[in-house]
Amino acid sequence: MGRSGRVVAAARRENRPALVGYLPVGYPDVPGSIDAVVALTEGSQGAGVDAVEIGMPYSDPMMDGLAIQHATTRALAGGVRTRDVFSAVEAVAKAGATPLVMIYWNLVEHYGSHGRSTDSLASVRHFARDLSNAGGAGLITPDLTPDDAALWTAASDEFGLDRVYLVAPSSREERIAQTTAACRGWVYATSVMGVTGARSHTSSAAPVLVEKVRRIAPELPVGVGLGVSNGDQAAEVGAFADLVIVGSALVKCLIDNESDLGTGLGRLRATVDDLAEGVRRAR
Repeated sequence: MGRSGRVVAAARRENRPALVGYLPVGYPDVPGSIDAVVALTEGSQGAGVDAVEIGMPYSDPMMDGLAIQHATTRALAGGVRTRDVFSAVEAVAKAGATPLVMIYWNLVEHYGSHGRSTDSLASVRHFARDLSNAGGAGLITPDLTPDDAALWTAASDEFGLDRVYLVAPSSREERIAQTTAACRGWVYATSVMGVTGARSHTSSAAPVLVEKVRRIAPELPVGVGLGVSNGDQAAEVGAFADLVIVGSALVKCLIDNESDLGTGLGRLRATVDDLAEGVRRAR
């Protein structure tokens, strides 16, 4: 089941999908981003997201849309460091939600190197240790496939961390079987072919992909992301997914109020309220 799988089980007892909110660490700055991830856990009524996907900014992302690119570029320019993600993880865990980290593999493999040549096994193990010590549940790794994940498999097993890999509408059944077998916690189904971003309509490919995954791995929860922006869409996706993942719509709350963090946090909480209400009426 994994640590994040228990989040899904708890939501199922309430006859609803779990709600996952994404924000990057370091935007608008590190302290402000920590305030923002905590706001996700609260909403304005004290009931926010079930899990927070904390994004680690990266200079060469493969699936970030314009809103997330804007935020992560600002975060990198502001000097965010990989270690900052653990402060955000600790804050989310202390607030009572489950923190996961979305990170590109190069940052894990070179953790602590500071430009020096280091042993990849030691770097990955130290990252896993620090993530576990901070209260993190595991990693979402968009550019790491099970074929190349021997180091992460060993480290995540040692520290009891979840492995969330991605499948796409283009994934063949053999690839889905291999990917889901390597997951612990849940599998991330990217509902569109492309980058992240809030959309006016949810993907018609998402239910088909979820059905295919469930046929191959019926016990593994399936999260759906890319495109959900409001409560109605959260309800629509939650009718067939085990986790509803929202990112760009939340980041945009901060971007639209970039010069006023207080207003941005208020908008963030209101958006979480709408999303949380949506998942409650999903089933």
